[in-house]
Amino acid sequence: MKSWLPTFFVLVTAYLAVFWEAAFTPLRHLLGAQIDLLPPLIVYAALCTDVRTTCLLACLGGLWFDSLSQNPLGVTMLPLALVGLTLYSQRELILRDQTFAQFTLGLAASGAAPLLTLGLLLTTGHTPLLGWGTLWQLLVMTVGGALATPVFFVGFEWLHRSLAHERIAETSFRPDREIRRGR
Repeated sequence: MKSWLPTFFVLVTAYLAVFWEAAFTPLRHLLGAQIDLLPPLIVYAALCTDVRTTCLLACLGGLWFDSLSQNPLGVTMLPLALVGLTLYSQRELILRDQTFAQFTLGLAASGAAPLLTLGLLLTTGHTPLLGWGTLWQLLVMTVGGALATPVFFVGFEWLHRSLAHERIAETSFRPDREIRRGR
């Protein structure tokens, strides 16, 4: 049976990240844009957990994010799920332990998720505010998400090492076995 601890860690982190994005405004005022932490988190979930955790994060994280933003409820779920399931389907081919790969995947996910959300909003008839500032916001979100992705990998690895135990591999050697030596 798989441990429920990684799922719990990811979902609590998503909840806290969404709350931090809504409540902590000095960084938003300094940069002129808010860094979205859900795409880097979905990269971690897709590469290091199971598909259930990835889908739960996309659904719950998207709903939490939309409930604290001006987005229609549920519009963020589909882009997060697309990014997460795309990465999950290719996880065996990705060098998930390499910092450069984590950064690059975070860059791609942090750029793709807002663009997919924007496309979904425009397709459904909503009129988001678009202008030259949108490019700056997209740049800040993309680079900020790329920088946050390796931090999530390091943080969750530390949590896993600290709180979860690894099973000891069974050996074929039995300590009560007698070994006869000689001719």
